[in-house]
Amino acid sequence: MNGVNDIKANISAFWLERNARERNMLAAGAAAVILALLYLLFINPALSGRAQLQKSLPQLRQQAAEMQMLARQATELNAAATTPAAPVTKDDIESSLARRSLKPQSVLVSGELVKLSLQSVSFAAVASWLDEMQKTSRLALTEGTIEAQSGIDTVNATLTLRQQRSTE
Repeated sequence: MNGVNDIKANISAFWLERNARERNMLAAGAAAVILALLYLLFINPALSGRAQLQKSLPQLRQQAAEMQMLARQATELNAAATTPAAPVTKDDIESSLARRSLKPQSVLVSGELVKLSLQSVSFAAVASWLDEMQKTSRLALTEGTIEAQSGIDTVNATLTLRQQRSTE
């Protein structure tokens, strides 16, 4: 407290030593400094921020329009994806396996379930066929047994697949 009182006393003594004209000049200078600080700290940043926002506003509006368009497309795609897949048949399964050069030992189709057995086939071809069936017919692997054989990339596979009627 003593230090603050000393500073006040020094300022008061300095002020009283000045005549009225000097006091007016010092007050005007202090006011100019305060106004300059207010401008630099508050007004100038607000004005430059406003100009920058006005400059970027058209781009932001375009991005918002693109986002709305993408949201509409996503909604349309989601509606299209919820259409049920056509029921799979034994002929569908056998023809898709034949396209991949896979010869099934047995194929059984019962409602939404497909059971098949493959002997001495390429693992890569089986994996590729499963991916194709998942995308085109919505067949998902529910149970599978794959046994490696002595040849490279050769396996015996027993697979059970279930057809998804709608996206889950």
